[in-house]
Amino acid sequence: MSARIDHLVVAARTLEEGRAWLESRLGAPLDPGGEHPTFGTHNLLLSLGSSYLEVIAVDPAAPGPPRPRWFELDTPAMQRRLSAGPALIHWVAAVDQWPPDSALRDSGVLNSEVLELTRGDNRWQLTVPADGALPLGGAAPSLIRWHTPSPATRLPGRGVRLERLRLGTPQPDLLRDILKRIDFAGEVATGAVEVYGAPQTELRASLLTPNGPAEL
Repeated sequence: MSARIDHLVVAARTLEEGRAWLESRLGAPLDPGGEHPTFGTHNLLLSLGSSYLEVIAVDPAAPGPPRPRWFELDTPAMQRRLSAGPALIHWVAAVDQWPPDSALRDSGVLNSEVLELTRGDNRWQLTVPADGALPLGGAAPSLIRWHTPSPATRLPGRGVRLERLRLGTPQPDLLRDILKRIDFAGEVATGAVEVYGAPQTELRASLLTPNGPAEL
């Protein structure tokens, strides 16, 4: 069993703002996603080859959820951050089976519930903290286990590929330990994952696009 990159998470105040921001940088159109009834959000998608990217925003047509939204979308701090524009805030690693509880919880960072979730005909399980917090500020991954094929297998190719995901954190040794505990495969078909020390959490994705290299 090994974990691998499933998708990148870009958050925005609205889907149209996120679409415009990404399409202008990547030179490729985003594809329809859908609604997440558990959290009152919706998304758009983009193939990265064997992984994908989603831009996610609060769905103004959906009722407010009974729990905090995922990815800290309800928090004043995230709302202030997104007021400056969309941002790459998180990433999700796929597993074929769940690691032992100790691998998820010994560090305290991945102390999350495993939720059964849906979007249209997609079905999956995802680790989500009860308060909606981002693990290690977004540098540590949420974990996903698909019941249906990942969207990456069905999205049309748009000529965008992930080359490298760089994860900066004030706790690089802890992040490396988390990745080791979930048996994360650092060198994968979608690119290399690099961990480095930083004063605050930083996520940087280097991509190849139809217009050349780009960074989020």
